[in-house]
Amino acid sequence: MDSVPPGTCEEMQQLSESVFYGLCEKLGTSQQVAIRRETKDIKELLVSRARGHDESTERVGGSRREGFRLKSSDLDCMLWLNNHRVIMDMSQFEFYNKANTTLILSDSSGSPPGFALLRRLTRTTTTDSDVLDACVKMNNRIYISSSMYRQLTCSSAFPNSLVHGPCGSGIVAGKEYDTAWCFACDFWPSFATSWIDRGVSWPNPKVVDDIVRNGCHFVAIGHPLAPHANEEWRISFSLAEYKLVSSMNHCQFLTYGLLKIFLKEVINQQSEETSELLCSYHLKTVVFWVMQQNTLHHWCPQNFLVGFWVCFKLLLKWVYEGVGPNFFIPQNNMFLSKIYGATQNSLFLQLHELYSRGLVCLLESPSIGSYIKDIPNNPRAFICTNEDYLKSEVDYDLELFQEIIGNDHTVSHNLESCSRHLVAVEHILNLPLTSYHVLMLKKLTATILQKTAFILHMNTKSGINKDNYRQDKMSCNMLKLAAKFGMISDMLYLAMYFYKTFRYREALSVIEVTKGKLAQPYLIYRGSVDRERYTEAVGGQSWSSKMRQAVAWDITLINKICYISELIPEQESAQQSKWHTFNIPVFVMLHFLEFLCYRHVDTTLSQAGLNKLHILVHNNEELYVNKGSKDISWEILGICHQITGNFQAARFSYKRSLKQNPVNKIQTATQKRLQGMVKSNTC
Repeated sequence: MDSVPPGTCEEMQQLSESVFYGLCEKLGTSQQVAIRRETKDIKELLVSRARGHDESTERVGGSRREGFRLKSSDLDCMLWLNNHRVIMDMSQFEFYNKANTTLILSDSSGSPPGFALLRRLTRTTTTDSDVLDACVKMNNRIYISSSMYRQLTCSSAFPNSLVHGPCGSGIVAGKEYDTAWCFACDFWPSFATSWIDRGVSWPNPKVVDDIVRNGCHFVAIGHPLAPHANEEWRISFSLAEYKLVSSMNHCQFLTYGLLKIFLKEVINQQSEETSELLCSYHLKTVVFWVMQQNTLHHWCPQNFLVGFWVCFKLLLKWVYEGVGPNFFIPQNNMFLSKIYGATQNSLFLQLHELYSRGLVCLLESPSIGSYIKDIPNNPRAFICTNEDYLKSEVDYDLELFQEIIGNDHTVSHNLESCSRHLVAVEHILNLPLTSYHVLMLKKLTATILQKTAFILHMNTKSGINKDNYRQDKMSCNMLKLAAKFGMISDMLYLAMYFYKTFRYREALSVIEVTKGKLAQPYLIYRGSVDRERYTEAVGGQSWSSKMRQAVAWDITLINKICYISELIPEQESAQQSKWHTFNIPVFVMLHFLEFLCYRHVDTTLSQAGLNKLHILVHNNEELYVNKGSKDISWEILGICHQITGNFQAARFSYKRSLKQNPVNKIQTATQKRLQGMVKSNTC
């Protein structure tokens, strides 16, 4: 087989197993990838079922959504308005309520394959202002300009974003992001119908039906060579592509991962001229075509590198011909206007040089080379490819809890939205769920209950009556239930509520219990754990039990919800910067609450709590006060010093807060606090 590089079958098998093992270590085992996907899947299902018709939907995409956790992976996100829908022809008009849905017609008659103009058919009272502002008139019809809409929505998700392709791009908390506002279409495009029947061996009919049933999207960028490039929209199959990646077996998934690494560490290092011609999307499409054409009949660890080589050969062929066919619409050449002429020739020669060297070319990859170069020196070495032995129970627990923490947020900032989320949870519990789904759903439920409890209290009218008593009882019960469902740190929301409602001794009782749990030597916090003690204490127990007994995380405050009155200025400051939440390290919040509560019970113990907070913040230990929370931690220390009348220490803390990375957007509040202290001193 000429697509397989030189070498004996035994050598190829050893090399394949070694690289497969290495990529399981680097990219994750099949169980780790399942954890990453399923926790996100259930979170997205909950949010989509709880969304209002007049709200927007947000879907995370890109490498992270597919299950990779590469350092270079950025945050890709698609957003669309639920009350705006694209239809493919006028016969689909009847499926929608025109009174509350803005309908848009796709017109691909004069556009290149994979692109279309979007004609606005209806206008309602809920039609988005950005959509109206992006409308242009052509041939006495109203169309939505992709370039204008892209410009108008560029910074709506994150302020001060820059246009990059169809996205608004930038860096937040040290991570690059791409957010694309688009329009959803519930129908499969007619010019992609041939794809439905094209696959014989892959994907299976159930996956195909699921993909077709979920339609497609239109993202705001036109074909660069088309006459109406500023008005045209590109059809996106990103949700379909995620379903295809999810249907891969682990060898196929790791082959895609190996190609991504090979692109970044080898191909893109050949010359500056060609370093940005190919992208991960091209490689993903290569894998799709290889799988559908059934070029390799059996994907397994023993022939792992054969699969890689088949994909590399197809990529080489595409570059030589200058044609990279889109998987869903083959007439759409992904290379058009990008890989042609002299740069195409240069790229082909570089790829051919790598190809002619065989698998030795992988030695140029710092990530992969080490798994290859040792095999010739030790040809009889045993390589374990059984995933059951590659990772420990602690490894999987750390992975699971990290993913749960990363997905533990919903946009439910009012009672109506919280109620919709809780109803959605009830419905989802009737579906077939995996153990990862259930645990993620428990944590999300705890978070929604916490929000609901505090919002209920905010909406309570002053005065003592039965309604207020009923509300208070409901809030307390919700927070106690959340503490049972969630992590150790979730107990502090109950302590916050008791403090907020002047029950200081009850708050201190919760704080003491929480303090004892946080002091356990087997605690998982910020990915750090004593593995031996953790295994001794909770090894073999259910994940729910482990989460309650041994896991803690930072305290997230929604800036629209009042939790502690002392932090209102900081929350208002963050809201002015369109920042919806901030995170407080759990140990900082613990000592902050301890200080506040003891102020009303025992001033000596209050000072002891402040001393602990002072030591914690000044010690500058990354585990307890990480870089992303130094600004709020110094701020809280300053607030405590100011409350006690130690203005010198308060000023020092506020100034230190201003010197930190402004992750939580509280600088305006800090400056006002400093100015207020100057004025009070003057008086």
